[in-house]
Amino acid sequence: MEFGLWERYYKEILDDFGFSRDDDEYSAKVLDEILSEEGCLTLDDLGQIVNFSDKYIVFGAGPSLKKHIVELKENKDLKDYVLVAADGATTALIEERISPDIVVTDLDGNLDDILLANLRGANIVVHAHGDNLEQIIKFTSFFNNVLGTTQAQPVGNVYNFGGFTDGDRAIFLAVALGASEITLAGMDFGDIVTKYSRPKLSTDLADADEFKRKKLKYAEELTAWIVENENADIINLCE
Repeated sequence: MEFGLWERYYKEILDDFGFSRDDDEYSAKVLDEILSEEGCLTLDDLGQIVNFSDKYIVFGAGPSLKKHIVELKENKDLKDYVLVAADGATTALIEERISPDIVVTDLDGNLDDILLANLRGANIVVHAHGDNLEQIIKFTSFFNNVLGTTQAQPVGNVYNFGGFTDGDRAIFLAVALGASEITLAGMDFGDIVTKYSRPKLSTDLADADEFKRKKLKYAEELTAWIVENENADIINLCE
């Protein structure tokens, strides 16, 4: 998605949630400075790393995630796919002894598991927004093979492919990397959240609060835009 088109969604999101564009842009600037100093991946670099396949599986952290992982393990050779975990979905994959190729994260998932995935070869797509500046400063330098993203104006080493949540951002990333087929696992867009998306939950499942429901509505809308406007075939295992 071109930034000019994305910006229309972005302005609506800023108004709807009361987010600060200045804060988003400042976090992106800080992330860019860290990546400039530490080194980072470009989109072309990441594309070369995952050029073994143009078929992708994007794992969201919805309640169907574990069921879909089991089904995919039984019915597919996962080595034929680029595996992209949206933040907390990384934990579920590690529990099933699967290492993702890419983790898309705003650093609010289980960071121990994301670091473990990185040590096992996962490339980390770190997203900067106004609410995670502290995490950006504290944790980005611990990762290898990092690509930066923002939901604001792209700057320096920090890209904007479109997308609002880790899940739909992961789909936009797959499109940007040239995916011809994208299977969506654990992308429920419903009213239930899991311990994978909210690591501090005391139960496996819980009702989504209003904030999360609103976020998921945007994620669903943006995913529908991809289905209608991009060339990749989208297969949602929830449907």
